[in-house]
Amino acid sequence: MEKVELKSASVFHYFEEISKVPRPSKKEEKIIAYLKEFGAKHNLETKVDEVGNVLIKKPATLGKENLKTVILQSHVDMVCEKNSDIVHDFNTDPIEIVIDGEWMKANGTTLGADNGIGVATELAILAATDIEHGPIECLFTIDEETGLTGAFALKEGFMTGEILLNLDSEDEGEIFIGCAGGMDSVGEFHYEEVAVPNGYFGFKVGVLGLKGGHSGGDIHLGRGNANKILNRYLSLIAAKYDMYLCEINGGNLRNAIPREAYAICAVPYNDKESVRVDLNIFIADIENELGSIEPDLKLTLESEQDYKTAIDKDTTKRLLKTLYALHHGVYAMSNDMPGLVETSTNLASVKMKEDHIIKIETSQRSSILSSRDDMANTVRAALELGGAKVSYGHGYPGWKPNPNSEILKVAEESYKRLFGVDAQVKAIHAGLECGLFLDKYPHLDMISFGPTLRDVHSPDERLEIPTVDKYWRHLLDILVNIPEKK
Repeated sequence: MEKVELKSASVFHYFEEISKVPRPSKKEEKIIAYLKEFGAKHNLETKVDEVGNVLIKKPATLGKENLKTVILQSHVDMVCEKNSDIVHDFNTDPIEIVIDGEWMKANGTTLGADNGIGVATELAILAATDIEHGPIECLFTIDEETGLTGAFALKEGFMTGEILLNLDSEDEGEIFIGCAGGMDSVGEFHYEEVAVPNGYFGFKVGVLGLKGGHSGGDIHLGRGNANKILNRYLSLIAAKYDMYLCEINGGNLRNAIPREAYAICAVPYNDKESVRVDLNIFIADIENELGSIEPDLKLTLESEQDYKTAIDKDTTKRLLKTLYALHHGVYAMSNDMPGLVETSTNLASVKMKEDHIIKIETSQRSSILSSRDDMANTVRAALELGGAKVSYGHGYPGWKPNPNSEILKVAEESYKRLFGVDAQVKAIHAGLECGLFLDKYPHLDMISFGPTLRDVHSPDERLEIPTVDKYWRHLLDILVNIPEKK
């Protein structure tokens, strides 16, 4: 990585260092070991709880001992997404960082700045010898991206601070004081395997090139959903021809808008050219709908030889109708905070599993608990009407805004003093761990902020380098101006 000549250079130093440490969600052993070694190297009190959350404490600098204890918090895991033409093993390979002007990105994979830049910030604070601050506790949680396991498992007494600064936001100049809660809803179809008759043409149809993105932060942008687009074409073909659906696969993570999907199908050989013509017409329709926001969208069709068996016709019919009925995108906007998505749902993935199971994963978010549950019930109704077996994942609470927060006032005054403009105070539709922290530590006074990230949870993820410097300066100024203990 090119050298970054900024006041925040130490942040980039540690970000580059941890980018060499594989840290997929639920496989954080290597980054936990790194953090333990880091704490020992710097002679800092370090402890690890039963699930792998790490807490590293740093005493106050001289003269700042009477300030309230501040918890700096970030999550160590990262979303592991890559382009289909990239060879990369997230369990073993380092992230290949690329500098493109004022942006930092990775070579065909997620960058991991969500939330690696928060982790690097905490490491830079812990290692620094020239920064003024009161008592600090740096909390590094595990598995935020695929279950909030670390935040759920956090026990009372693990940390002692009164103020928590969550470093997992993605827009510099914005201070977040609330977030949505969420939950997952999963449907499973059991199918019978049937033989494809002789005289059928096998083909693979694919949806590629979509932007994808975070199912919370980007859901309002109207980006294409690969599963929905693929299903539209399959439904069109199934209505016109004697189609056999042999395989279907789309999307990946529950909190990422699906970028790619494909299906292997078979139709009578006489309809071979017709399905190609239908695809060309369909492409024109989709480009007309999404061309301005998804300029790189591609739909492909190629011959496929491996199509001897297929999903039974009844299950295929119910599956396609269910995918059509499942809502994806914004469901309601907030009446209290203009411009804030209140409720949404993401049709995240469609996967064929062992034992003749087709698994549909979705996630629902809302800043209102009852609305989150209502959206989940809406999804459940569509799945059950289609004959799927439905289950729910762990839900997590939202974080109710506190506009009278003491640390919010400190952060606002700091930003105005440093940069001459007001920071924007907002709530976010994406999920943060803050709501779960409040369950265990109801006294906490919290805000969330960070540098500017774009297209997180996708291989287009990128970090705006100059905003890291502003975020770093803002954080250091907040630490100097933390209120004293009462």
